[in-house]
Amino acid sequence: MSRDKKKKRPRLAREGFVGRLHYFTERALLNIRQNVLVNLITVGTISLAFLILSLFLLIYVNLERVTETWSERVQVTVYFDRELTSGEVASFSAKIRAVGGVSGIDYISRDEAMRRFAERLKGQEKLLQDVSPETLPSSLEIRLKRHMRESQAIGGFVARLKAVPGIGEVQYGEEWVERFSDFMAVVRFAGLLLGGFLVLAVVFIVANTIKLTIYSRKDELELMGLVGATRLFIKVPFLIEGILQGVVGAALALLFLLAAYALFLHNADFLLSFSQAAAGLVFLPPSQCALLLGGGALLGFLGSLTSLKRFITL
Repeated sequence: MSRDKKKKRPRLAREGFVGRLHYFTERALLNIRQNVLVNLITVGTISLAFLILSLFLLIYVNLERVTETWSERVQVTVYFDRELTSGEVASFSAKIRAVGGVSGIDYISRDEAMRRFAERLKGQEKLLQDVSPETLPSSLEIRLKRHMRESQAIGGFVARLKAVPGIGEVQYGEEWVERFSDFMAVVRFAGLLLGGFLVLAVVFIVANTIKLTIYSRKDELELMGLVGATRLFIKVPFLIEGILQGVVGAALALLFLLAAYALFLHNADFLLSFSQAAAGLVFLPPSQCALLLGGGALLGFLGSLTSLKRFITL
């Protein structure tokens, strides 16, 4: 056979990395179109798995938001048996801020304390007949930064605060703070534990679903190997297909969750008699949505890669 009659390797429409990626992507999309039912089942299973995971994540995010709101109520109060001048308020505020961990300080005069006391006893004004502002103490209410609201941190802060000259009685609801810190620790531990189990379950479901998809096409893989196709030529379209399945499944899960979230908020006033603003409910932030999409792509890639090892050796 002459050299002119020898068959040449067909050239790609686009050379280089971009050309190969374009070819492999088209091949992956063709595989999906040729196996629509199998891919629909795979994407549906991945979507259901990610929907469960994203629902848990949504609940956890809003629970963290609620506990963060509660933690803002943790404050330290310094009481004085007399009214402070504006200079004294500024002086004490500077000394307290020097202790560290302070996000804000408010001075509560005797008149303001009386007004608050009257609001709390609204409807029982007779109890205030013999009470005058002079019988109440003035105070400095100290708001703490987030990392200072735990039980041990706030205990150390109060100990340093009492060492400041001129500061005597200090209260911060020690028992309530300890209970709140214990509750937060339990919530975070339970969240991490349950979240870990859900992640493992999603990994298992996605990997095995993709494995079944590739197993259903083992004859195609074996035939491609017999006709001389390289490992890269066989693998890459399936890897891209797995990535697309993972991303589409995760995206559908987020869309279903968003629709359920919007429907819940639309009927929240009727069902639970509260408003979104009052409850402070939020959807998953963009960073976590991107993380779920990236997780879908990664799981699709790894699921395809590990499944292909049964038919194609590295």
